[in-house]
Amino acid sequence: MSSRIRNGLLIFAAVLLAVVLAQRLRPAPELASVYFDVAKPMVIAHQGGDGLRPSNTLPAFQHAVDLGVDVLELDVHLTRDGELVVMHDATVDRTTDGTGALADMTLAQVKALDAAYHWPYEGDERPYRDRGIRVPTLAEVMSRHPELRFNVEIKPDSLDAAGAVCSELRRLDMTDRVLVASFHPQTMDAFRDACPAVPTSGYESEARWFYLQYRLGLARFAKISAPALQLPTRAGGFDLADPGFVAAVRDRRLHLDFWTINDPALMRTLVERGAGGIITDRPDLLLEVLGRR
Repeated sequence: MSSRIRNGLLIFAAVLLAVVLAQRLRPAPELASVYFDVAKPMVIAHQGGDGLRPSNTLPAFQHAVDLGVDVLELDVHLTRDGELVVMHDATVDRTTDGTGALADMTLAQVKALDAAYHWPYEGDERPYRDRGIRVPTLAEVMSRHPELRFNVEIKPDSLDAAGAVCSELRRLDMTDRVLVASFHPQTMDAFRDACPAVPTSGYESEARWFYLQYRLGLARFAKISAPALQLPTRAGGFDLADPGFVAAVRDRRLHLDFWTINDPALMRTLVERGAGGIITDRPDLLLEVLGRR
């Protein structure tokens, strides 16, 4: 055996060992939650449909419900006094008439702001400004739409936020109607420990390892501590919507969502390839693609 072949085999073995050691030992949870019990692909209104109504507001969520979406996607932060409010950014500057970090503000201070002040963020028209639209709490949104499914992203890298979301879902009796996401491994792990029965999506490193095993032909051996992956269509120069990868995810009985898709042609492609859900600012367009309007 030549030294080049031997070295190549050693490198392959080292990569394979690193992949195996990097995985959690517990298997992926079964898709037992009511959250997944709808026809696929799911129509997931990103921030309630940010392309149609002011993002993460009660009018946006109501409009999405009226359209007939399957899932309301929203983002949560903790206020200074420990309340869960629905907003994408860590600061109120981009969307409201205020300034400052949500973590430094009380709920009363946040509620005094105009949540639709800058929407739609481009152009000169501000059709929802000064119409009394406020930043909602997580409880307000879920209490208005208890029949819906929710994709809840924990935005801050915070163990307190993870615990607060778990407690609130239990208080609202919504643990079986949500999928919880976070980009922060420690936050996600803390939530999983606090609410083990609530399905979550894999965070970035978990998704990356799964994709690496797919590229090595080892997807059937991959272990992930979540029943779902939520991905962009491309990352790091790789096509994450590749039909082979989508099939590999489905073979492992994992749910797969793609974000944030606003182009009808791409929507059709993802539907044809078997996406489990599509997260979009334009749920009206996705519903048209699916023939559901």
